[in-house]
Amino acid sequence: MPRFSQGTAALLLTAGLAGGALTAPAHAAPAPSTDIAARLKAIPGMKVEEKPSTLPGQRWFWLTYKQPVDHRNPRGQWFEQRVMLQHKDAAKPMVLYTSGYDTPETMFTSEPTALLDANQISVEYRYFTPSRPVPTDWTKDTIWQAATDEHRLIGRLKQIYGKKWISTGASKGGMTAVYHKRFYPSDVDGTVAYVAPNNVDDREDSAYDRFFATVGTDPKCRAQLKSVAREFLKRRPAMLKRFQTEATANGWTFKLLRNIDRAFENSVMDYEWGFWQYNLQSSCDTVPSVKDSDDVLYKSLNDVAGLSFYTDQGLSPYIPYYYQAGYQLGAPNPQFRNLRPYVRYEHTYNNARAYLPRSIPVRWDGGKAMRDVDSWVRNHGSRMLFVYGGNDPWRAEPFRLGRGSRDSAVYVAPGQNHSGRLIAKLPDAERAKATADLLRWANVAPGVRAASDVPQADDPLLLQGRRPL
Repeated sequence: MPRFSQGTAALLLTAGLAGGALTAPAHAAPAPSTDIAARLKAIPGMKVEEKPSTLPGQRWFWLTYKQPVDHRNPRGQWFEQRVMLQHKDAAKPMVLYTSGYDTPETMFTSEPTALLDANQISVEYRYFTPSRPVPTDWTKDTIWQAATDEHRLIGRLKQIYGKKWISTGASKGGMTAVYHKRFYPSDVDGTVAYVAPNNVDDREDSAYDRFFATVGTDPKCRAQLKSVAREFLKRRPAMLKRFQTEATANGWTFKLLRNIDRAFENSVMDYEWGFWQYNLQSSCDTVPSVKDSDDVLYKSLNDVAGLSFYTDQGLSPYIPYYYQAGYQLGAPNPQFRNLRPYVRYEHTYNNARAYLPRSIPVRWDGGKAMRDVDSWVRNHGSRMLFVYGGNDPWRAEPFRLGRGSRDSAVYVAPGQNHSGRLIAKLPDAERAKATADLLRWANVAPGVRAASDVPQADDPLLLQGRRPL
């Protein structure tokens, strides 16, 4: 029989362990809360605010999570990153969605979330307001820093959501999902990247010229778009008069691009691109004729290209994107030779430096970051789906798989545009394969929901139209 000291016996008696029935300590710690709000609030650095849900069966939380501005110096400056959580059940998978920009202040369901009947977090990209450190060190607006934001957040939330994780996003959000997977491949169990461009060589953009020469199945539509875009420039005084009237009425200014003429010309150069990015070929009959009135032409330019975008008010929210474009991402530079000799400021189009305040210096990394990501996808990428719209200009330079890629696929939805909900629009066999892969990665039984049965819209900021990409 073991021997106990008098002090040891006293401790055991207090704990109810020295023989007889177990008794609770006099001041027992309360059991951990099972309520999701309390569990979120217990995460260090997390602020939690619950909002009224607009989707049945879900709770909606606005979270802010404290992040280092420089993950290589966590003792330095910090900022609060905004995250929207749509909670169903901690026993279900989690989908991490990002637009690559700010996050919408409304509930929505991405396609992977709907297919998996999953929880969803929407992560705001660093430096987009209000997730911007002040003072702002722009040199930390990099793809690695942003990927590490998500890595830290996932590590915390996996304490609650311990099932499978899937990352997704469309356009810059799709790029963001790929970059995160490249740096932290074990964070998620699969990635669905929609309409994500892959600008490996920023000096060589002829793929976009070939795209615009062949997009769609109607040569007359392509020719009409080119001739109308040229007509806008031929009627520059009439178009500028209407633009100036609208700018004055709305208080739009043009300090970034220096004058209204440059803003107008950038919109004209966006016309052909914008049509295919946001429309289907069935919209070709909405393209005006070169014989139409000034008012008709101006309305078409505004509807397709969005003249307000190249104002200070339109460009300013996207300064974090243009910094990254000038530093690491690069940007496409199609020639649009049909607009010559009527263009005056061609060098400003898709030139990140032209869209940034002069107070923000930026220096191109020579393509190092994009070559690294492309090489990783080809040689090491696994459990990745890339889905593109067949008529979307951004698919001209897509991600491609290589010999080292595993359990991954690239799909193109015929005739589709820059929509972020494309698995449902794939041909039957491809749709079934893509859906089955996603379900397998998330360990979800088949039959939860068909790809064609997705009840809610994607990110409303993506669907509402004009963005840099």
